[in-house]
Amino acid sequence: MMKSEVKTSLLDNMIGVGDSVLLEPLTEDSFLENLKNRFDHSEIYTYIGSVVISVNPYRHLPVYTPEKVEEYRNRNFYELGPHIYALADEAYRSLRDQDKDQCILITGESGAGKTEASKLVMSYVAAVCGKGAEVNQVKEQLLQSNPVLEAFGNAKTMRNDNSSRFGKYMDIEFDFKGDPLGGVISNYLLEKSRVVKQPRGERNFHVFYQLLSGGSEDLLKRLKLEREFNQYNYLGLDSAKVNGVDDAANFRTVKNAMQIVGFMDDEVELVLEVVAAVLKLGNIEFKPESRVNGLDESRIQDKNELKEICELLGQDQAVLERAFSFRTVEAKQEKVSTTLNVAQAYYARDALAKNLYNRLFTWLVNRINESIKAQTKVRKKVMGVLDIYGFEIFENNSFEQFIINYCNEKLQQIFIELTLKEEQEEYIKEGIEWTHIEYFNNAIICELIENNTNGILAMLDEECLRPGTVTDETFLEKLNQVCAVHERFESRMSKSSRFLNDTTLPHNCFRIQHYAGKVMYHVEGFVDKNNDLLYRDLSQAMWRTNHVLVKALFPEGNPAKMSLKRPPTAGSQFKASVATLMKNLQTKNPNYIRCIKPNDQKTPHVFTEALVCHQVRYLGLMENVRVRRAGYAFKQPYESCLERYKMLCSQTWPHWRQGARDGVQVLLTELQIPPEEFSYGRSKIFIRNPRTLFELEDLRKRRLEDLATLIQKIYRGWKCRTHFLLMKKSQITISAWTKRHFQRKKYLHLKSVTLLIQSYIRGWKARKLLRELKHQKLCEESATTIAAYWRGFQIRREYRKFFRANAGRKIYEFTIQRIIQKYFLELKKKLPSMSPTETAWPARPYLFLDNTHTELKRIFHLWRCKKYRDQFTAQKRAIFEEKLEASELFKDKKALYANSVCQPFQGDYLEISKNPKYQKLTGAVEEKILLADVVNKINRANGKGAPRIFLLTQSKFIVADQKSGQIKSNIPVMDITSVSVSKQTDGLFAVHLKEGSTAAAKGDFLFTSDRLIEIITKLYRTIFFKTNQKINVEINNEFLVQFNQDKVCVKFIQGAQKNGNLPACKRKNNRLLEVTVP
Repeated sequence: MMKSEVKTSLLDNMIGVGDSVLLEPLTEDSFLENLKNRFDHSEIYTYIGSVVISVNPYRHLPVYTPEKVEEYRNRNFYELGPHIYALADEAYRSLRDQDKDQCILITGESGAGKTEASKLVMSYVAAVCGKGAEVNQVKEQLLQSNPVLEAFGNAKTMRNDNSSRFGKYMDIEFDFKGDPLGGVISNYLLEKSRVVKQPRGERNFHVFYQLLSGGSEDLLKRLKLEREFNQYNYLGLDSAKVNGVDDAANFRTVKNAMQIVGFMDDEVELVLEVVAAVLKLGNIEFKPESRVNGLDESRIQDKNELKEICELLGQDQAVLERAFSFRTVEAKQEKVSTTLNVAQAYYARDALAKNLYNRLFTWLVNRINESIKAQTKVRKKVMGVLDIYGFEIFENNSFEQFIINYCNEKLQQIFIELTLKEEQEEYIKEGIEWTHIEYFNNAIICELIENNTNGILAMLDEECLRPGTVTDETFLEKLNQVCAVHERFESRMSKSSRFLNDTTLPHNCFRIQHYAGKVMYHVEGFVDKNNDLLYRDLSQAMWRTNHVLVKALFPEGNPAKMSLKRPPTAGSQFKASVATLMKNLQTKNPNYIRCIKPNDQKTPHVFTEALVCHQVRYLGLMENVRVRRAGYAFKQPYESCLERYKMLCSQTWPHWRQGARDGVQVLLTELQIPPEEFSYGRSKIFIRNPRTLFELEDLRKRRLEDLATLIQKIYRGWKCRTHFLLMKKSQITISAWTKRHFQRKKYLHLKSVTLLIQSYIRGWKARKLLRELKHQKLCEESATTIAAYWRGFQIRREYRKFFRANAGRKIYEFTIQRIIQKYFLELKKKLPSMSPTETAWPARPYLFLDNTHTELKRIFHLWRCKKYRDQFTAQKRAIFEEKLEASELFKDKKALYANSVCQPFQGDYLEISKNPKYQKLTGAVEEKILLADVVNKINRANGKGAPRIFLLTQSKFIVADQKSGQIKSNIPVMDITSVSVSKQTDGLFAVHLKEGSTAAAKGDFLFTSDRLIEIITKLYRTIFFKTNQKINVEINNEFLVQFNQDKVCVKFIQGAQKNGNLPACKRKNNRLLEVTVP
């Protein structure tokens, strides 16, 4: 603990003064000297109260290690040396613990290190928040969005090798635990003019150089690109390479980042195709041509570049070429098409390239937002990080610098409102004794630019919308008329300029005294850049492409959604975006990082005092220090203060029934805090020294630990009591159930014993009664038996002479009758099952019953067969009759018969009446169809088979084409004389026709079918029912058929099959047809 205190003290072992509020004496020189002293010793961070000043070291410092992150984690702001991590931790803990939305505003000139500062803040927050697979994925996506946006939105400038050429504001969303859920990125005014033109010594956007340097040969070939930078007009050659920057490695990093963020491979390919198309647009050159009517027009010199662009974008070359040569103007119901001269064609080309890249960048931001947005709908806490372009003063300042500097003016105004003006006004409002500190309020500059009636942006929009000839010069004239008397505006015609012929101010320029200094703007291009017009022909051409992404980037090109309404100007759009941003920032608790550039050479260890002094002045840092020194470090409403710290005082804990101010007074009095450390306002308590606040927080932390211990103690006591009462209740319940169980068991035992005794007594009584009844019955039976025997004796003695003559015959007949009766009763018990196939029959018991036994077996078999037949339906009876007929025809004659026994005869295998394909065929057949199947008809000439539909009705059989259903042959069954088949397992059969009949003109028919048995059986039965005559079914391995006028022998031989089990027919000569069967 002692080691931590020595190491992390704000005052001990400090280079210079870490917090400028403690600087003595406080002068501008001492302030700069303190910054320089710390900068020379690699201490780049200095505080002004809670504001962090960051001086760009232009080198890597070992102060961003994981150990540093842990060192600053959950520590008070002033407990450690100044660091950007301290501000990030303070903002994160305020968001997590106090439920206050935060925003971190990073401001400064271009090259002051704003982008790096924003990345450090995000990396720190990602390191200290929660862990877990889902949380880590969200953090990784948030962090990896930076390389993607930097590649497409950053570029090397004279002041910065990685300058943001767009404004970025990211809202990071957290849940109640402080774990990140997702984020939303807003982008502001991409400097799209850089796509087509860069100042000397600067580069285009990083992605162009990264693609050409890091893309594989296969990728460049697909994108129709070459690796050399000098092949492309849009890439500045004098600074294509940047020292210390590996574009190839950065390209791999960007591709990996896009994959992590959630871009699909095909989306990355689409994006790179658009980037390649933008590069190649710059290589399109135009040449002038004169028309017959004297008008100038332009033509493309080399159409090869145009062809490759169209191939990349899936565009018709003629459509894009016309869009570069003609412009269509629509007004109400009229359309006017005019030709473009060379200058206009180059303008159209550059406008398309700028719009294509700008819309691609906007699409990238929206696509990243889709991936990183929070998936849950729970209430979220928000931390905003603003990384926007810094104040810019170049040799040639145009519309982009004017817009950028306007945004910085608004940010400076926010800083003034929240840190200088609002704080001093609050002291006065709360009745705190206060001496007013003067500072420059830049609201007058913001009013000059954004006033809705006579502001510069409003006049620029008015000039763009005005009918007639509109030029940059007319815009400047209007500025001179309206703004000439403004103290912050200067031009050659301005009354505030020192000389009417000031040679330092050209005629086509105006100057604004910004908070950061005077900036001279060249009006050339202001009107065109504000209009930001893209010819409708080019929009429609882009919408007609087959490229999914490009089509989505130009929705206004859709003729169905075409509008004649003029789109909003670039200035008005940016003004609205800035207003939304300011409104958003004002709803959050601000945390400031003021970035300072130590020199213009981007060189480490160089501290230019004049440059730093200028930045300190226009950033108002000295005024900020004075307000902090004279003011209070912490202020809070009495209600919130009492709610947060009431547990530190026994009188206010747990409830204070009186006013909140009285409660705070009681609280601070009991804590014995010196009166000079705080002041009472009308609605807030003001604490002067941050250390007092830290002491309160430490006391609160210890008290919370004591309260947590108390809560644990009470909870554990409650839990133990609850457990005891539950155990007691359970013991009583168990005891009651146990007693009940034993009493019930005892009762049941007594009951069973009683019943047993009762049963024994009842049994004894019953047995005694039974013995008496048996004795009585025995006496009665004995008397009856004696009487019977006596009467019988008397009768036998009287009639003995009659019995001796017929006794033998009577005894024989009685014996035979009893034997037959016993036989029938035993046979009834041993009858076999009712199955007709059952052959079992009980054994004969007596030899003299042999004939009877055999006859009964026959009668029983006939009876059960009749019972079995009575169960058949008419359809089933017909099937069995057909099966019986097939058995008589083919059993033990045709080898194929055995396979058909288990297969039922279905008849209509094609469901021909239900199949719409055969509707025409069923219409031609009026009779009921007995059989419908596909067979192979054997060609009489060459023996080859062709599939045919075989239909059998009650009076004829029909052969039809399988595909068309057209009837080929219609043969009455009466013309069939016989059918021939082989003895083998093949399915070939011949249908012999009556000689002289119409059907026999071409001769007999040869067919093959797997259902030969069913076809011939049905054909046999149909002919029998029709003619009452049985046709001959010849089963032989050789038989004769009639083909035309020839008799041909069909001979079956065994051999290898090429077509499975199908017989192979081959016509040997005019007299022989060989059929090869397996």
